[in-house]
Amino acid sequence: MNCHDEAGDDDYHAGHSHGHGHHDHSHDHSHDAAADTGFSDSLFSKVNIDLVRCLNESTPDAIKQVFKPYHRRLDTTQFVSSDPDDPELLVYVPFTAMIKLKSIFIWGGSSDSAPSHVRVFANRDDLDFESVGDAAPTQEWALARGAREPVEYPVRVTKFGGVRSLTLHFPQCFDGDESTVYFLAFRGEWVELKDTPVVAVYELKPTAADHKTPASENMGHHSIH
Repeated sequence: MNCHDEAGDDDYHAGHSHGHGHHDHSHDHSHDAAADTGFSDSLFSKVNIDLVRCLNESTPDAIKQVFKPYHRRLDTTQFVSSDPDDPELLVYVPFTAMIKLKSIFIWGGSSDSAPSHVRVFANRDDLDFESVGDAAPTQEWALARGAREPVEYPVRVTKFGGVRSLTLHFPQCFDGDESTVYFLAFRGEWVELKDTPVVAVYELKPTAADHKTPASENMGHHSIH
């Protein structure tokens, strides 16, 4: 399913030379991506899954389960849900490459526990629940209700070049007090990074006074730059 809200034809251009032009094994990689995710310009392999974090998830690290191979996109046995009585989720997704994003796939199932809105921020690792409401998103969408499969939301490509990380804010679901997300995926181009970020110890239960952000959980309350 494809949703073209807020994206014009000028936002797209053919090809993904950056994604494959920087790999000697580009031909094989293209087929691997298609087999795993259903499209050759998938960023599935570029998500730094070990450093993905989510605030207000009911089960620690459940967010990592929603980044699935394409053939498992309708699998509802693995998901992330918010804490009961609070549907808000804040997801931090770092990449292992420099990304030029084309689109985002989101699926929260067909029930009203699916998120009703998403606000996406490029290269913002400093956001928490106190600051995200006042921050201007790079782009935002009203999400499809009752979807029976993942919906693709094309982005304004000119706003999503040089992306090292994405922060996705799901402020509420369609109805009820608990949000659920089953599948997240990204399409785009990439250029491999030569530097390796230094990762500090992950603190499981910081106090409220620490102003916890998804990114800061990876760095012991220090932002990733």
